[in-house]
Amino acid sequence: MILRPQYIKKIMPFVNTPLVKILTGIRRCGKSTILKMITEELKNSGVSAEQILFYNFDSMQHEEIKTAKALYQDVKSRLATAGKTYLFLDEIQEVKSWEKAVNSFMVDFDVDIYVTGSNSRMLSSEISTYLTGRYISFKVFPLSFAEYKTFGGEQFSHYLRFGGFPAIHLHEYSQDEVYSIVKDIYNSTIFTDIVKRNQIRKIDQLERIVKFTFDNVGRTFSASSIAKYLKNEQRKIDSETVYDYLSKLESAFILHRCSRYDIQGKEILKTQEKFYLADTALRYSVLGYTPDSVSAMLENVVYLELLRRGYDVHIGKIGNAEIDFVATKQENKIYIQISERIEREETEQREYGRLLSIADNYPKYVLRTDEFAGGNYKGIKTMNIADFLLSDEY
Repeated sequence: MILRPQYIKKIMPFVNTPLVKILTGIRRCGKSTILKMITEELKNSGVSAEQILFYNFDSMQHEEIKTAKALYQDVKSRLATAGKTYLFLDEIQEVKSWEKAVNSFMVDFDVDIYVTGSNSRMLSSEISTYLTGRYISFKVFPLSFAEYKTFGGEQFSHYLRFGGFPAIHLHEYSQDEVYSIVKDIYNSTIFTDIVKRNQIRKIDQLERIVKFTFDNVGRTFSASSIAKYLKNEQRKIDSETVYDYLSKLESAFILHRCSRYDIQGKEILKTQEKFYLADTALRYSVLGYTPDSVSAMLENVVYLELLRRGYDVHIGKIGNAEIDFVATKQENKIYIQISERIEREETEQREYGRLLSIADNYPKYVLRTDEFAGGNYKGIKTMNIADFLLSDEY
């Protein structure tokens, strides 16, 4: 079991509070393992095994529990006879109207509840209705570069190419084996959390949209531009349908939407967004590896790291120029430019010049993978991307 103490550190302060702890994230990112780690923490603090109920709704063991009523009855029959019951509900989205059962547990029993799900719609209006003010959510991501290094990983290039799904780092796998595992994660997410759940019939349309977005990570585009592209491919589809498919991919955490932010006007723009992947290996497992994809995947890795650290992340717009990321967290803000390498003076002037045009004193970074002399240019800090990912300074 891969220990992930940063998540335990976030969750444990809420043990024995009247809040449902909800963990969300793409399938196989490690949510179930985190739940098991919490149970171990509870046992170490004196909670007996009889007080812990663990349901995994991906398992056939609980296949018969499909409704809130069935779940309620089963939990009721298994409650601890003495003391609080600690209830763990893994992949809860498989149970219809589960939020009604969870609400009843909180009202009727002495329980502390932990829930995971692989679909963001589980945090929809239904939960707001039944659990208003009584839940706290935690986003779980595949392994960060720092986590990857804690259990044997060394090379950043390896991490960039093979990603952070925990399953692929438990053993030594070949590249083909890694991408086979990740492709299985992708397929199960597409067909279980999107096609089956939403009763999608035109699977070919969905897969073409997936491949378009995977191939255009780090580029701005819109639903209408995808529709136009597919029309040129003799695949007719309207922009609204494309937008709906993109929303479903977001709900399953395969994609993350990144909006543009007008730095001068201080407003979020609703056109020409970017999308990033839940893990870099998803692109390579679906489309194969190509050297020209590296720059986009570097952006992807930095974007995910900022999300892990609790930042709200946008693409910056200043005049006609673009800043790769504007990241804010409470009163903190940082600006980031990412470049695989800077080999020409005009490239250097472009990357640094855009940041210098921002008239404030928030930290500004240029991140790159090549060799460079000096770490500071007119107040802008230059860092190797791998060092940035491991840094505690932001």
